[in-house]
Amino acid sequence: MFACKVQAVEQTPPTLAQAREQFLTLVDAVRPELHRYCARLTGSVIEGEDIVQETLAKAFYALSLSPDVPPLRPWLFRIAHNAAIDFLRSHGRKLTEVRAELDDIATYDDTPDPSVVRGALATFQQLPLTQRSAVILKDVLGHSLEETAETMGTTVMAVKALLVRGRANLRLVEEKRDPPDARLRQDLDRYASLFNARDWDGVRALVGDDCRLDLVSKSQRRGKQVGMYFGRYEAENVSLRVVRLEGQLALAAHVAGAADPAYFILLEWEDERVTSIRDFRYIPYIAREAAFEPV
Repeated sequence: MFACKVQAVEQTPPTLAQAREQFLTLVDAVRPELHRYCARLTGSVIEGEDIVQETLAKAFYALSLSPDVPPLRPWLFRIAHNAAIDFLRSHGRKLTEVRAELDDIATYDDTPDPSVVRGALATFQQLPLTQRSAVILKDVLGHSLEETAETMGTTVMAVKALLVRGRANLRLVEEKRDPPDARLRQDLDRYASLFNARDWDGVRALVGDDCRLDLVSKSQRRGKQVGMYFGRYEAENVSLRVVRLEGQLALAAHVAGAADPAYFILLEWEDERVTSIRDFRYIPYIAREAAFEPV
């Protein structure tokens, strides 16, 4: 930013909408990283995006009151970290204090464990928040020990101890991970097959009468209005494939036959009918950053 602050002396001050667009352009590169961090802290891509939105709102307001722009990346991560902690506290999640144990530090290795880097979103929820935060920042996002300590408001020694414990706990969780739910896999296969065959009547028949639709960050619908959601897909070249996304089964949307998914869709079922659709087509960075694998 903020070009508008520099130009304000010489030109007419920009409107609020223009300033917001400039700000969103400024943070565009770091926003996917913020989401990866917040989503893993909370265990939910939706809650993670909510925290990102709150972080950007707080940052935008703070910049409007300041004559200078702070170092953007560490500043935004600090705001996001505090916002995530406030969110977890408000939802009754137990938090632990950051502290360094000498026995842990003695076994610290600076090389990230590959199994930790690939850990599913839900897997991180098995860790205490401090271990979770340290592992995500250092091993998943590649922050330095110093950057991680700054974001968490602690010391490098404490971060090392948290990493040793967090990595060990994640390996234990991954070893015990349950296989995909066979029934959900069948339901998703059926939905994807009808969708890819362009059998829209068949797809609509799978949708429950009181189904909830969430076009994440765009709009929400319920009941009969959900049927209109498929009208757009009738005119688009999109195909679906079943994948394991962040520890759960989901649908990957591929546009025009592209090898990589453009976005993901999560479905919930009850009695072989779809009760909830969460479509992330308007949050493309989730597809770029998410850990997923074919099923």
